[in-house]
Amino acid sequence: MLAMYFLYSLTLAVALALSAPWWLWAMLRHGKYRFGVLERFGRVPERLMRPATGKPAAGAPACIWVHAVSVGEVLAVTELIRELQQQRPGTRILVSTTTDTGQMLARHRFGEENVCYFPLDFAFAIRPYLRALRPELIVIAETEFWPNFLRLAHAAGARVAVVNARISDRSFPRYRRFRGLLQHILAAVDLFLAQSHEDGRRLIAIGAIAERVRVAGNLKFDVAPPQQAPFAVELKRRLDQAGAFPVLVCGSTVEEEELPLLACFQVLLEKYPTAMMVLAPRRPERFDEVARLLKAFTRIRCWRRSQLPDDAVLSGGVLLLDTIGELASVYSVATLALVGGSLAPRGGHNILEPAFFEVPILVGPHTENFRDIIGVFREQEAVRVVRAFREDGIKGDLTDSILALMEDQKERERLGRNAGETLRSHAGATTRTVKELEILL
Repeated sequence: MLAMYFLYSLTLAVALALSAPWWLWAMLRHGKYRFGVLERFGRVPERLMRPATGKPAAGAPACIWVHAVSVGEVLAVTELIRELQQQRPGTRILVSTTTDTGQMLARHRFGEENVCYFPLDFAFAIRPYLRALRPELIVIAETEFWPNFLRLAHAAGARVAVVNARISDRSFPRYRRFRGLLQHILAAVDLFLAQSHEDGRRLIAIGAIAERVRVAGNLKFDVAPPQQAPFAVELKRRLDQAGAFPVLVCGSTVEEEELPLLACFQVLLEKYPTAMMVLAPRRPERFDEVARLLKAFTRIRCWRRSQLPDDAVLSGGVLLLDTIGELASVYSVATLALVGGSLAPRGGHNILEPAFFEVPILVGPHTENFRDIIGVFREQEAVRVVRAFREDGIKGDLTDSILALMEDQKERERLGRNAGETLRSHAGATTRTVKELEILL
């Protein structure tokens, strides 16, 4: 099997070399991947070798290493890490991420001395981390099946667990085609904790050892309530002062979604001249692009959060939320929330943040990445699924649904109340996950 890993590493190296111009362009154009380059190539940052006191550590102690790709995974493992810290107060827990936004959130939550970028899947980049950190347990959130990393972690004596594991509808057929290879790769994982029975079945179908697969539930149901950002409090005051109603918060939007949302908002303004939309693109590098799109809608007033004048009257317009970390608490001001990545075929985003505030939630039909959460919420009549356009392509289910809900306060209250109750009733995955990890250790 060493030949398989050699061919994989060679293919990965060729792919990296061929795509290097694109990575360079992304760095220069959008600032993406600019940070943590040396860490990704195996340079262990000195801050990881220091305890929280800032004094040099006398040799690196064994630790628990948690890998969370991006913001969603960092949010999902936050409560898990806090509970592990309570259960094992003497054990250091380090966190790695892949994306810059995930890195920023992880450093904010766990301290930069405990956070780094995940190394590329080459032996020369992985081994320095395993030697320096000596993890006794590696916890991987969701489905990060990096062959070299799993093989080397297992060889180094670390126990490996994949938590909150899910296999999406899109990924399942592709994984199943490579079941023969995946069997060897997944044999390095000691424990799989699946989000649902369907995810557990799929893990076994793609090559996981059945005796190592458990169902623990979805950690995202245990996410702590969003911290109330000062801006959310200030925004609520200013919206109330301006008499803004209704307030439509559109979070985590992607390309192809802002245009139909703004067209919908134009219709909404005709009936509700004091309506406000808070528009929060998913990716920071798109803030300027969306700002230009807003300017094209000359009949709609617009403001950028980063440049918001103190005397702006927030009514009858669109506020572009061009900041990171404020969306979760901004959902609290919403009359209605639409969670993006779902009108366009991107798999959807997490609907639990607006559910904390018992806000009625709309999503589009493309929610494969959150299949189980959406399924539970639909069963409890706690979310509405709409399409961007009807077959006639003019108004669309989106506009019709928003207008209908704005005129039906009781239905909005029922949807919001159901969302909050559904969220609370499905908690507990964190406790089950910690219990299984303790058994593994």
